[in-house]
Amino acid sequence: MKNIVEISYYIYFMDFFTKINIPAADWQIDYNSRLAFFGSCFADNISAQFASRKFNVLANPFGTVYNPLSAAMQIKAIANGKIFGEADVFQDTRLASGSEIRGPWHCWDAHSSLSAATREECIAKLNAATQEAREFLQKADVVFITLGTAFVYFLRGNGVAVSNCHRQNPNMFIRKMISVDHAAEALKSIVHDLLKMKNDWIASPSARNDEQGKNREFHIVFTVSPLRHLIDGAHENTLSKATLQLAINKVIQEIASPGSHAPLGVSVARNDVGAETISYFPSYEIVMDELRDYRFYDDDMIHLSKTAEGYIFERMVETYCSEKTCEDIRKVEKFMKMANHRIQDADSPATAVFLQKLHTEAQKLESQIAGLELNV
Repeated sequence: MKNIVEISYYIYFMDFFTKINIPAADWQIDYNSRLAFFGSCFADNISAQFASRKFNVLANPFGTVYNPLSAAMQIKAIANGKIFGEADVFQDTRLASGSEIRGPWHCWDAHSSLSAATREECIAKLNAATQEAREFLQKADVVFITLGTAFVYFLRGNGVAVSNCHRQNPNMFIRKMISVDHAAEALKSIVHDLLKMKNDWIASPSARNDEQGKNREFHIVFTVSPLRHLIDGAHENTLSKATLQLAINKVIQEIASPGSHAPLGVSVARNDVGAETISYFPSYEIVMDELRDYRFYDDDMIHLSKTAEGYIFERMVETYCSEKTCEDIRKVEKFMKMANHRIQDADSPATAVFLQKLHTEAQKLESQIAGLELNV
């Protein structure tokens, strides 16, 4: 039997941690980059990590979206510059105690955050979101697409997929898990529409006079949300996530340059301007293999803790940011900690001194870090 010293030595050198190998991307994110995020609440949480460090971020302009069909519909509406009208919205109407109660107006393609008390207001919010998203995506550098589930709700009447059921009668919907091929077709539509928006912008006269228009690189990063949809059942959730993984892999392989056999995690597809564009980031694998302990989950044991979200953000920074940008992030984090300091007395002389120091430090950082806007 090994003695205690030998056992201690053995344990010290054992590898108790399975770390996912993520090759550094051959393109980089910095404070000049415009980052867009579409997808599940995981996309909201990760985009918030970037936004809190003052990156230029667009996150889910139509609200959270979980399945690939709905994400494709939203992006197509933005790419086509869709003008929403009366046919695109409906009023929440319910029966209570024999009386009809009319509620807010909704859109099947959008989250309830874009619903409104009147039809006109709902339509206006949808069109404003479309225009804002289109202007951002035309100049975007990276779009992250986070897929949450392969289960989709379809309207029973016409078979159209919906992004949000808005708590309507369940009998209105047919819910089913789509196939790998169906999911892949939606992802190819996303790629096509995003590239079309970018290439149309590059070719436009206004791009030649715009600093962002000079950037001819564009990147699309797919990822799968590690949040489990246990309402489907454990086995069904596994099948759903596997469907998404296979669909992403299928799209990357089909769009990839001829002869390319790069593994997931490495950019492999190219657009017509020669910039590598399509890749996969293993958020799901990081949680399943690196953060497999329940202490990295929130109280519901389904959503991730802030610690886990922060760790995934750090892995993304390792993958997509240079050492210089990493150092810039640390400087911004230190500044934001000071900026978020709670002020007890807004009229005190000490507060005036603090605010002046904050303003001075902000100007200093903005002069050091190209593209940084602290808005202090």
